[in-house]
Amino acid sequence: MDSVRLPLSIYKFISPGNYEIISTTTNLNSFQKVMSESTNLMPRKDQFLTNFKKNGGVIIENVLSADYIARTLAELESALEEEVKYVGTTDYKFYGYVLSNAKYGGAFLELLENKNVVDPINWVLGDNSIIYSYTSSSMPPDSGNDSSHAHVDCPIFLNDYVLRMGVILPLVDFTLENGATYYLEGSHRQEQAPEESVFFNNAKRLVVPAGSAFFFDTRLWHAGGVNETNSWRHALTVNFCRPWMKQYMDLPRLLSDADVASLPDSVAQKLGFFSIPPGSYEEYYDQNRRRQFI
Repeated sequence: MDSVRLPLSIYKFISPGNYEIISTTTNLNSFQKVMSESTNLMPRKDQFLTNFKKNGGVIIENVLSADYIARTLAELESALEEEVKYVGTTDYKFYGYVLSNAKYGGAFLELLENKNVVDPINWVLGDNSIIYSYTSSSMPPDSGNDSSHAHVDCPIFLNDYVLRMGVILPLVDFTLENGATYYLEGSHRQEQAPEESVFFNNAKRLVVPAGSAFFFDTRLWHAGGVNETNSWRHALTVNFCRPWMKQYMDLPRLLSDADVASLPDSVAQKLGFFSIPPGSYEEYYDQNRRRQFI
């Protein structure tokens, strides 16, 4: 049994902190069968945190619905076309990435209302964590992308303190043929990069169905594979950080023309709108100002 797959006992989400055991198995095929028959399964918080700390990554399946995946795929393909128009060519380093999915709204912001995605982030980083970066992780046919080498997403090593946390959300099945991510379990606890041969000889592959989520410590050494198929391999990747950290892109400024008032508070908070320092005495003393730093 792959220790990163949770749980050995399968839990049904009832309410925050309340889960019902619906099946227990040590057989991976039985586990996957039960998982495929439910769309509302989550591990217990304590199990998640234990495995996240030990392994540096946790896989949860059936996090995204089929309807959401279909809508997001269409919106992602449209966003990729807009990115190419902006750059003016497909011959650039980050071809296949959307620099910021948040810019395109729609299903990309809807994701931030999905408790199956947000709850595990909050378990590790706290409820006031915000988005650091929000990109796509798509691979063109017969190609890799800029991630196709062993790397970490956060250059700062602080041992047991998690500064940032990521989640990869495949929108198509991840297979060995289409470039399933390599990840070296437990490597978030080492400061120096593993030798390339050590990494690729010992790394696991993120072979999971569409709609899964791979939550990972951004100090975990990982690498994109190479897409050897004739179809795009699409995924979303979101990095979250502590609310006092600077974002990769200033999302409140990027979305300055958006109708933020129409967004749920929980979404506006994750985008960083509640973590903006006051710019004047008036803002500082404004009792109605929504600033939830702590």
